Amino acid sequence: MRVIRFSTEEIAPQDRFACWQERGNKSLLPTLLTSDESSGFLGRAQRLALDGLYISALTHPSVRINRSAKLVRRSDPEVYHVNLVLTGEAALRQAGRETVFGAGQFALFDSSRPFEARRSGGSGAASGLIVEVPRRMLPIATDRADQLTAISFSTRAGLGGLFARWVIDVLRRADEFEPQDAPGLASVTADLLAAVLSPRLEAALPETAESQRRLLRLQISDYIQQHLGDPNLCPGVIAAVHQISVRRLHELFTDQEMTVAAWIRHQRLESCRRDLADPRFRPYPVRAIAERWGFRDGAHFNRAFRAAYGMPPGHYRRKALDDR
Repeated sequence: MRVIRFSTEEIAPQDRFACWQERGNKSLLPTLLTSDESSGFLGRAQRLALDGLYISALTHPSVRINRSAKLVRRSDPEVYHVNLVLTGEAALRQAGRETVFGAGQFALFDSSRPFEARRSGGSGAASGLIVEVPRRMLPIATDRADQLTAISFSTRAGLGGLFARWVIDVLRRADEFEPQDAPGLASVTADLLAAVLSPRLEAALPETAESQRRLLRLQISDYIQQHLGDPNLCPGVIAAVHQISVRRLHELFTDQEMTVAAWIRHQRLESCRRDLADPRFRPYPVRAIAERWGFRDGAHFNRAFRAAYGMPPGHYRRKALDDR
């Protein structure tokens, strides 16, 4: 899938801020934007469309944002905006509440209500992600949405961390997906967000059996990615950690192209392949890279790598680094 990229760098300095404001009003949400750094404003944006849900990455100087009741009446896409801070700090005021949040946190606002916000990069640029989720995709009644706005959520651990890693990874790997993948990616994104928001509501958000299944599988996949370097990682360990049977674990992955064990091996090999092609790892012997990703037996790793990529790992490394 194609990521739309935009930068003010190629625009005349005196026109950059106005262009950034116009672009944001068209692609994100009509707002009034102001900045003390509007002269020569340098902003970069990426935007990925997923069947009505959007993931955007923004890097820019400090800005103040105002969406008045008049702007809401003029245009309302009826979406929730998730503002996830990567660097800098942000503040948001909506529904009588105000929150200040920084890297490792996000806050939510509702496009159907006025709000004020600011994003500050301190001495540098502010950067973050915005996830636009249509109201119809989240099982939250309109009269309860104000319980969720202008509240900070952590992305340092738990479901919040899983949600942040997911949206970052989807945007980073967008070129690996086909257009027909968009509805599934959007559904998983909305399910994850609902799971993060649920504890803040007076009653848990309703979950379907399918959304629970997708969420559990995503949690397991994330656990596997975080523990690929553990040579003891196996279906039995994964099932025990998630308090399910090995049979249930395999059932969760029945519609995938690989078994759980085969997927673990594939992810380990892919991680080794990336490191072997990375000049930063040139000083490390092949054996060390294999061990880094959970391969205890060098001979077994060599055979598995050759079977997967058609050449020994040492040959692959030389070819990849020579081609740079």
